[in-house]
Amino acid sequence: MAGNGRWVSNALRHPDRDPTRRQLLAAGQQPYGAVLSCIDSRVPPELVFDTGLGDLFVMRSGGATLGPVITGSVEYGPMTSGTPLIVVLGHQRCGAVSAAYQALRADRPLPGNLQAITEALRPAYEQAAAERHADPADTMARAQVKLTADALRGNQGPRPAGGQGHPGRGRRVLLPGHGRRSRP
Repeated sequence: MAGNGRWVSNALRHPDRDPTRRQLLAAGQQPYGAVLSCIDSRVPPELVFDTGLGDLFVMRSGGATLGPVITGSVEYGPMTSGTPLIVVLGHQRCGAVSAAYQALRADRPLPGNLQAITEALRPAYEQAAAERHADPADTMARAQVKLTADALRGNQGPRPAGGQGHPGRGRRVLLPGHGRRSRP
């Protein structure tokens, strides 16, 4: 969380990004965290957490949606390298979530494979629609983080934490019931 504090306060260190670090990592890696986040260009985990090379395994998908390849990728670090932390990182003003929300609300499919993202986000949409908050897309993004973290927990794999961020401010917050847990 210290790296996120540096991001928020604009005191970035950009650690471990030099040729020496690259040479050290050529022999192997031991990242301390795995992050599943959205594809949004405003919230790259390596920058939001001010990390260096070899610090994080990062997986990205539209709206932080899951599928077998993404789930396997999330499990890879903890199961092969003992990576102790998994974070599902959502954010406000998510374009993928907003597009899916509008498509589901209007009952109009999105073109091409974007509809696969929409369908993966449907449970979060249904939850957000039932809650009726002022910002339904933000509610849907928060629901997606929780649903994704819960799905990963139920997969008999490592235990994730869920968080929500804001692309303008960059602050990441843990959602209730999603504290940091290490692999047993």
